[in-house]
Amino acid sequence: QPRVMESGGGLVSEGGSLRLSCSASGFPFDRVAVAWFRQAPGKEREAVSCINWAGTIPWYKASVKGRFAISRGNADTLYMEMNSLKFEDTAMYTCAASFSGTCSETPQPTDFAYWGQGTQVTVSA
Repeated sequence: QPRVMESGGGLVSEGGSLRLSCSASGFPFDRVAVAWFRQAPGKEREAVSCINWAGTIPWYKASVKGRFAISRGNADTLYMEMNSLKFEDTAMYTCAASFSGTCSETPQPTDFAYWGQGTQVTVSA
């Protein structure tokens, strides 16, 4: 049974840092692209970062470039380091595994097969 699980969210002050983790089982996690999406209340879900199956080609939403870093761990884990957090980064963050091994130019939810439940990130102003 495919499964994706996130951890690492929490409450942090502006300028602080958090590290999100994503773990997976039941499918070849190390053979697919993986992304982090986020959704804030009243807003649409948006891709924040994505990385290809080999962990060599990251993609970032413009507003997080230089502050967030996505990386692969072992075969079943992935991380996103978030630094210089801003109030507007507050959202539910969800890890998603793609149908393919690469990230599209702008990752869309329909590109992704398996989703976690999400982890809440709250940045206080």
